[in-house]
Amino acid sequence: MNYEQLKKLKSGSDVRGVATELSSPVTLTDEAVYAIVRAFAEMLTERRGGAPRAIAVGHDVRISTDRILKQVLNAVTDYGADAVNCGLCSTPSMFMLLKSPFGCDASIMITASHLPADRNGLKFFTPEGGLDGKDIDELLARAAAKTHERGKNPGKVIYRSYLPDYCASLVELVRGACGEDRPLDGKRIIVDAGNGAGGFFCDLVLKPLGADTQGSVFLEPDGTFPNHIPNPEDKAAMESVKCAVLKARAELGIIFDTDVDRAGAVDADGREINRNDLIALASVIALDGRPGTIVTDSVTSDGLTEFINGTGGKHVRFKRGYKNVIDEAKRRTADGEYCPLAIETSGHAAFADNYFLDDGAYLVTRILIALAKQTKAGRSLSDLIKDLKHPVEEDEVRISFNSSSKDFRAEGLSVTEELKRAADKDFMRLAPDNYEGVKVNFDREHGDGWFLVRMSVHDPVMPVNFESNSKGGNKKMATCLCEMLRHYPFLDITNLENFVRKA
Repeated sequence: MNYEQLKKLKSGSDVRGVATELSSPVTLTDEAVYAIVRAFAEMLTERRGGAPRAIAVGHDVRISTDRILKQVLNAVTDYGADAVNCGLCSTPSMFMLLKSPFGCDASIMITASHLPADRNGLKFFTPEGGLDGKDIDELLARAAAKTHERGKNPGKVIYRSYLPDYCASLVELVRGACGEDRPLDGKRIIVDAGNGAGGFFCDLVLKPLGADTQGSVFLEPDGTFPNHIPNPEDKAAMESVKCAVLKARAELGIIFDTDVDRAGAVDADGREINRNDLIALASVIALDGRPGTIVTDSVTSDGLTEFINGTGGKHVRFKRGYKNVIDEAKRRTADGEYCPLAIETSGHAAFADNYFLDDGAYLVTRILIALAKQTKAGRSLSDLIKDLKHPVEEDEVRISFNSSSKDFRAEGLSVTEELKRAADKDFMRLAPDNYEGVKVNFDREHGDGWFLVRMSVHDPVMPVNFESNSKGGNKKMATCLCEMLRHYPFLDITNLENFVRKA
C-alpha cells in the first residue's frame, strides 16, 4: 500500500479502518497491518538504540480480531522479537503492563474503541506513553517506504495474560484507601459491559471487594454488539444501564466503552453520572480538598466551571480530543502547575497519579473508593456533586459536508474563521475562554447562553454544541446560526434546520 492509502488509516493518535466488509470495502488490510507493525518495531529499535526483545499484544472483542491478531503476531516475530499474546483485555492494561515487571518493551492493542462492528484498529504504547499524532504520521510513512523482509532469527509467540495482575492492583488500591479487605460488602453494584471487553470488572474487581453484582448485564464478549453499542455517550447504552440499576435496586451502575478506556455511571436513583456530572465527581475526587487545575475539553458547561472553581479548583477548557486535553495537563504539570486530572466529556479521564492514562476502570475504581467513604459517613455518592448547576437546555447538532465538498478540513476552517468575524454584534460576542473552532456568547434576550462550532477530530462533520440558561434559548441561537451558514454550498445544514423546527 502506498502512503496516500495508508495515511487514510490515521485517526488522531491511533490507526483505524474498515476491517470487515459489511457495508464498506476493507481498508485495514492484512498488508497494511503487517507493514505498520513492522514499522513500529523498526521505530522502537531506532529510538531505543537496540531491537525490542518482546512486544505485548492484546485485543478487544471485535469480529475481525483473529485476522488482525495473526498479522500483528507475524510482524512482531518476523522482526525478531517475541510476541506476548495477552488475549482479551482492556487498552489501559496494555500500557500498565509496561510499568510492571512483565518483561515487554512495548505493546500493541487491537481495538477501534466505540466505532461500529466492522471497524478495527491499532494503538501503540511505549513505557513513556501512547504514540501521538506525529508518531503515527512517521509510522505510516515508514510502513509505505519499507520492503519488510523476514528476519534471520524470528521470535516466538508466548501466551500470557496481564489482566489478572492489572485487576489485582485495582483491588489493592481500594483496600488501601478504605483500610479494609471488603469495603463494598452489602452493596449491589452492577456492570453493563455492552458485550465489550469490560465484563471482567465484575469477577476480578467488584466481587473480591465484597460487592453483590447480581443484575449485571451484557458481560459476555460479542463483537457484533447485539444489545447496544458499548459507549457511555450513546443514549441507548445509558438507558440500558439505568434500567439495569433500577431493576436490580443497585447502589451504582457502571458502563464501559468497548476497550475500557472510558466509563460512565448511574446512581441508585437512576440518575446519570456522565458528561459534566462525571467530570464534577472526578474533579472532587482528584482535588480532594487541595487547590489544583482541572483540564477539560471545550464543550463543558458554565455550571461545571462554577462548581470546580467553587471547590477550590480552577477549570481550564481546552481543545476537544482526549489526547489534546491530556497533553495540556501534562504541559501545565511540567511548568509546575498542579493538575491532578485531565478529562473529556466523552468519559476519557486521566489522573496524574496514574501516569495521565485515560483508564475507565481506574476512574471507576476511584469512584468506588468515594462510594465506600461516603457510605461510611452516612452520605450518598451524589451528595459530592449536589451543588453542580445544570443548564436549562443542552444540545448537540452535527452538521455534515455534502457531495460538493472537496477538502472538508480546509472548508471547515474557513467557516469557523468567517463566523469569528461575523460574531461581533450587540447581542453576541466571541467567548474569551476558547481554544478551538468558534464559541459565541449570546445575551439573555437572544439565547442566554452560547454555541460552539468546531471540526470533528476524526470525521467530516462539524458538531455544534448549544447551552442556554433559559427555555427556548438554544432554538434562538440555532436560528441565528442557520442564517449564518446558509450561504456555504458545501455544508448540509438539514440537521440544524430540523433542530430549529422541533426545538
